[in-house]
Amino acid sequence: MEPCLLEPGMALPRGSARLYLKPEHDRPVRRHHPWIFSGAIGRLEGPVEDGGLVEVFSFEGEWLARGYLNRRSQILVRLLTWDPQEAVEEAFWRRRLARAAQAREALGLQAHTTAYRLVFAESDGLPGLIVDRYNEFLVLQSLTLGIERWKPLIVELLREMFRPRGIYERSDVDVREKEGLPPRCGLLAGEAPPERLIITEHGHRFYVDLARGHKTGFYLDQRENRRRAAAYLSGAEEALNAFSYTGAFAVYALAAGTRRVVNVDTSAEALRLAAENLRLNGFREDRFENVEGDAFQVLRRFVADGRRFDAVILDPPKFAYSQAHLNRAARGYKDINLQALRLIRPGGLLITFSCSGLVSPELFQKIVFAAAEDAGREVQILEKLSQGPDHPIRLSFPESEYLKGLICRVW
Repeated sequence: MEPCLLEPGMALPRGSARLYLKPEHDRPVRRHHPWIFSGAIGRLEGPVEDGGLVEVFSFEGEWLARGYLNRRSQILVRLLTWDPQEAVEEAFWRRRLARAAQAREALGLQAHTTAYRLVFAESDGLPGLIVDRYNEFLVLQSLTLGIERWKPLIVELLREMFRPRGIYERSDVDVREKEGLPPRCGLLAGEAPPERLIITEHGHRFYVDLARGHKTGFYLDQRENRRRAAAYLSGAEEALNAFSYTGAFAVYALAAGTRRVVNVDTSAEALRLAAENLRLNGFREDRFENVEGDAFQVLRRFVADGRRFDAVILDPPKFAYSQAHLNRAARGYKDINLQALRLIRPGGLLITFSCSGLVSPELFQKIVFAAAEDAGREVQILEKLSQGPDHPIRLSFPESEYLKGLICRVW
């Protein structure tokens, strides 16, 4: 059979949309990987609009799964269910949302924080949907056309099931462009969140800007890593917190006993909020220094000036957005870790992260090793870190493991 993909707008006779895979391309689907790329598609039969549901069959005609289609995306189908009896209708979305909520409740998160991830897309069986809770407010990200089509129902279910004061949308992410969608931000239901919301996390308090902050307002995935890092920082005289954003690692470090922290970020607004967060948690101005600038350049300047730190924390933004960016991203991670290693006193700490999903934990460790070799430093790994348990990693979807970190002793 010759592959026959439909172009947007092409008509077909009425009937159920059926998508047939190419020969020997069914194994990932059988193993419950939720993505089907365009290269795996043999043919598509039946009328279906982008964002609509399709039935997925093997080349031989065996039903495999059900998901939603988008011809504009390289990921042509995102799978929702492998159960032929499970219809994708209101009850489906209700069950999946309830299951995600029950999983978070079982973690006991409310005892430690008022902000956490309630729905983590593919990992919770809801590809393209992110929902974060901040106190009494929910923040939603609709990342795919399929979720965009179901969004009105999802918002109504979130209102009914969780009774938030308001639901705010932060679908202002680059991935929507690949889905043929414009960015969207704004109130979806209920009250608008205040300009500054205070959340708590392990006894610390933070101002969060839900409308304009990074991601959905705060780096919720680093919650447990901040706590783990703090356990090593009690004796530090001075720590450098690069890519500091609003200073969460700095708050944890000072609370643990670090005498002084230097925050570095390109955003003056983020640094202003970092200063407010530090003051909110009772730390005087002489306990921290905020440096506005590119971290790569600032760390080079610190090296040239002979500055030294007992600990350096690196939490950079995502460097690799596609396979084509991977080599450049690896060079970036090596460079920033190399500069950090040159700044650390013997016996000090390197606490370093990558949130690029394309950079595996093994590759990240190799990058840090290469940086240590070039810096002429001996490095011991004390702990390996990952994203918090409210960002679960789905075994059949290794792409859901994106955040990796190392706590290292440097000699």
